[in-house]
Amino acid sequence: MKGQQQWRNIALVCVFVFLISKACSLPLSTNGRWIVDATTGNRVKLMCVNWAGHMQGMLAEGLHLRPLDDIAALVVKSRFNCVRLTYSIHMFTRHANLTVQQSFENFDMKDALAGIAQNNPSILNMTVVQAYGAVIDSLAAHRVMVVSDNHISQPRWCCNNDDGNGFFGDRYFDPQEWLQGISLAAQNLKSKSQVVAMSLRNEPRGPNQNVEMWFQYMSQGAKLIHQINPNALVVVSGLSYDTDLSFLKNRSMGFNLDNKLVFEAHLYSFTNNMGDFWMSKPLNTFCASVNQGFEDRAGFLVRGQNPIPLFVSEFGIDQRGVNEGQNRFLSCFFSYLTENDFDWGLWALQGSYYYREGVKNAEENFGVLDSTFAKAKNSKLFLQRFQLMQTKLQDPSSNFTTSLIMYHPLSGGCVRMNKKYQLGISSCKTSNRWIHEQDSSPIKLAGSVLCLKAIGVGLPPILSQDCSSQQSIWKYGSNAKLQLATIDEQGQALCLQRAASHSHQLVTNKCLCSSDSQCQEDPQSQWFTLVPSNLRLI
Repeated sequence: MKGQQQWRNIALVCVFVFLISKACSLPLSTNGRWIVDATTGNRVKLMCVNWAGHMQGMLAEGLHLRPLDDIAALVVKSRFNCVRLTYSIHMFTRHANLTVQQSFENFDMKDALAGIAQNNPSILNMTVVQAYGAVIDSLAAHRVMVVSDNHISQPRWCCNNDDGNGFFGDRYFDPQEWLQGISLAAQNLKSKSQVVAMSLRNEPRGPNQNVEMWFQYMSQGAKLIHQINPNALVVVSGLSYDTDLSFLKNRSMGFNLDNKLVFEAHLYSFTNNMGDFWMSKPLNTFCASVNQGFEDRAGFLVRGQNPIPLFVSEFGIDQRGVNEGQNRFLSCFFSYLTENDFDWGLWALQGSYYYREGVKNAEENFGVLDSTFAKAKNSKLFLQRFQLMQTKLQDPSSNFTTSLIMYHPLSGGCVRMNKKYQLGISSCKTSNRWIHEQDSSPIKLAGSVLCLKAIGVGLPPILSQDCSSQQSIWKYGSNAKLQLATIDEQGQALCLQRAASHSHQLVTNKCLCSSDSQCQEDPQSQWFTLVPSNLRLI
């Protein structure tokens, strides 16, 4: 049985690799707000996971625990098509000739060295730069794209305001050494076609940050990378821990690098010290303000007359699922990410670190993999909650008419009609498509004359040819725009709701917190969003 399961896992990996390999050719380019295949013009959605290689050892985490190819296979098995692989500037400018063995000996990491010797012996005598390339080569062999990310200058944990690595001119962030470092990285990696993008700098921050210096050096860095490797996308981050690009509303960078320019932004539950608010503030109101805040500071870039791609290159939660505030954040932010079909990168792949802030074998609760890099820490989270996130939903080259997917972010499922015309929450791959032309209009089953109709409190909604009664007229029922609401025969507002935790059944019930901005109830069971798509899901 164990052998059969291993073969099934291998088969799943092979199928997903096949799908990736058929999905696009390289290099990539941009078309308006989308990242596309430069040859065909088809959309390529980056669905990435962050893999740290910028720490003291200057080696991608976990190579003392599992063979490199095994970890690359786990990336594919987890349905990521891309890795944001981090590095430090000093790895290229000061330590390029240091071997992996020497690097680990400098921090007395004897156990880690023994593990690398056992699991990846060919890595030991490579220089740290060569080892970085070897990780990329393994990912490339598995058809995984790579975004090479300059995470920090010093090899160390990132980030805080006073670590000396935050902004141009800080103690360890010499602009000229930074330009030298990204230049060396670009030259070293330009022959590796699977490196589809190079990110200039992770999370500019701190008391010295300012817009003028940002424009000066980010422009220099972007043009330098493009000159060395015109095939690579160039990814540019914002200020304040990469949460703020709002200054671009009034001033552009003045170039698009021949359709290779992409911006990136980050958001976590704890961004801007809001971590406690997910449990203490009214959830509808707070979710609406967080998503609108992200839109105002970064999301606006994909709209207007001159849209440009936005890569949400970091977000994440405790993968154990034990932090309810972070779980609420994920439901809230997923609704925004899926509705806009952003390219994204989850923090993080690694379940532990060789060495982090003075601690050897420190665990990473945000890691997709467990601390031994053997399996997913919470496979259920990925199988269910990430299914629509890990799907390309929109493509500017598609000839299909745009319709809507009714998405339930708490469960990760989508609304589907069974053979008996009953509605429930199921896999998004087999979900129905819907038409909802505007607020206060029917929600029609695409390709039919049937509409969604409420029957009463606690009862399942039905599909009916009656599309004109008030029970068939739907609108978003709260400022979060996540509750689909109608009115029953008595004039009471009812919202679509998952019947119970872990249930697939749909009912309509009295709307939770739709009109009370101070309501402390949890309305997530009633959160549904209508996600546009012009593609068949596979």
